Amino acid sequence: MKKIILILCCIAMVGCTFQTKHRGYVFPNDLDEKIATIKTTAQLEDLIGSPQVKTVHGETVWIYFGEDENYHGPFPLTYDNKTVLLAWVNGNRVVRTRVLHDDELPDIDMDSNETEIPAAIELNATEELFNNIGRFSPAGLGQ
Repeated sequence: MKKIILILCCIAMVGCTFQTKHRGYVFPNDLDEKIATIKTTAQLEDLIGSPQVKTVHGETVWIYFGEDENYHGPFPLTYDNKTVLLAWVNGNRVVRTRVLHDDELPDIDMDSNETEIPAAIELNATEELFNNIGRFSPAGLGQ
């Protein structure tokens, strides 16, 4: 009985681990000071890298985003250290920059529903298995 309790406790402890994964860009700690000295897009790309998004309409704005995704065992995910860097660009010049942190960003709740895909075909596991037969070439044939 003691062995069973010990095994259950070990399994419960493994499920309660804490892990943090970084998503997006890893910004330097002194981002505000470093960004203030940037005047060209080449300097910005050397410091941070290529932007995740460039706007297509209106003023050209380069957008960088980074956050920490925290896992706490069986509990829901939490996010912190959210940072958004906005850089207004005109040609090869950086006209203006703005850094937004956690407290300046709005909280957005995601809807738990899924968007249906028109004309989507729903297959169960067996149908998926048989649907894939013959789709893949044998290894080593170079196809």
